[in-house]
Amino acid sequence: MHKSQLITALADELKISLSESTLVVKSFFDTITDGLVGGERTEIRGLGSFRVKHYPGYSGRNPKTGLAIDVPPKRLPFFRVGRELRAVVASDRKPTKK
Repeated sequence: MHKSQLITALADELKISLSESTLVVKSFFDTITDGLVGGERTEIRGLGSFRVKHYPGYSGRNPKTGLAIDVPPKRLPFFRVGRELRAVVASDRKPTKK
């Protein structure tokens, strides 16, 4: 599902306009992004959690030339699937709406 499909599905489900739905989805993504940039962990019960993983720098090799290169440390976003979502996907059943 693409972001535009998510916006349309949300608008249809909640019977709101596409502009309102776009604002909701954009705000949701921006809030998670801002939290990750600030080093926070975001957990959404039943879905999963987002956090930033820190990877140290290391010495590597260019596979084409064989030359040694230094790979700088980096921070990357990481998503861990929640137990409920994992169970729903594994069982091929539709999630229940609350």
